[in-house]
Amino acid sequence: MREAVTTARRIVVKVGSSSLTTAAGGLDAERVDALGDVLAGWLAGGPVAGPAAEPGRRPSGAGRRRSGGAAERRELVLVSSGAIAAGLAPLGLPARPRDLATQQAAASVGQGLLIGRYSAGFARHGRTVGQVLLTVDDVTRRAHYRNAYRTLRKLLDLGAVPIVNENDTVATDEIRFGDNDRLAALVAALVHADLLVLLSDVDALYTGDPARPGTVRIEEVREEEDLANVAIGRAGRAGVGTGGMVTKVEAARIATGFGIPVVLTATPLAPAALAGEPVGTLFHRVRQRPAARLFWLAHATSPRGRLHLDPGAVQAVVARRKSLLPAGITAVDGTFTAGDPVDLVDGAGAAVARGLVNYDAVELPGLLGRSTSELAAALGPGYEREVVHRDDLVLLV
Repeated sequence: MREAVTTARRIVVKVGSSSLTTAAGGLDAERVDALGDVLAGWLAGGPVAGPAAEPGRRPSGAGRRRSGGAAERRELVLVSSGAIAAGLAPLGLPARPRDLATQQAAASVGQGLLIGRYSAGFARHGRTVGQVLLTVDDVTRRAHYRNAYRTLRKLLDLGAVPIVNENDTVATDEIRFGDNDRLAALVAALVHADLLVLLSDVDALYTGDPARPGTVRIEEVREEEDLANVAIGRAGRAGVGTGGMVTKVEAARIATGFGIPVVLTATPLAPAALAGEPVGTLFHRVRQRPAARLFWLAHATSPRGRLHLDPGAVQAVVARRKSLLPAGITAVDGTFTAGDPVDLVDGAGAAVARGLVNYDAVELPGLLGRSTSELAAALGPGYEREVVHRDDLVLLV
């Protein structure tokens, strides 16, 4: 039995479109209900011994460890694909649309059907679900991030099952997660999950195409070298989904890099996987947990511009973990507004950090090379601030 699974008390489960819909599009009610039965059964399976609280972090609400190390109840967040696929048949669309506007229209129809089916399925077990739709902005901007965390935390405290999806009805190419495998890994980091389970139509990670003779299932991945001889393939669009094995492995890298183990397996094997049986592939965590919001900033965002730093500023940001001031910037690239993510690059153009900028791109050129006290005296006290505050900055080296 896998201890990383059997001791988990807060898990994130991601399920793909192909596991919930028919080949022609539209929800498969039996599949959705069957998944709900499995997940509700795990929630009702009794308390588990929770892990020790992280240093400096106090667990909250229903997830709090009882005195004397008593067991804690189980909590579940479900990241579910399927909204666009569910909307195909009702709109008379023969296949997943390629253009963004039609995808958004299909998601608008399908998301209601999807959450309605989940609500009915979990209600049979006395469970309430809550819908949470996210875009990248919701988890990278400081205030939005706190709101997303508080919403998910409160739903869990109230005993509900948050059902998360990308907000496909409004997301544009610039603010998309790209696939729900990646979203699930980032949600797992957001809620400090003990385990991420990726469910799809593939039962495990293999050394190559599982249909070919000689291909071997990989039972465990402990380090990057374990993937050296694995033919993962490329991300692409197949059927009603958008991902592939490459997106699942990348999601596993993200989650394990945050200190969260990952189980990858097929949806019909979910009961065995959640019971800790050695099915699918187990990715072991590779590090202790970093700050969650900065982890989001590094993995969930695409830079809208670049700030070129002089050697002193690179040293201050990277080695001394200081905020970035106007005096250390030599040039600005890109079009961005205050609050957008930007990359901080060294003299060779290599990105050394990413952060949320406090100025618009059009403002910065007139501030470069000047001290904050000089700017405050010339332009007012509102300019006595960092270009990127250290609390909104994550190192990439």
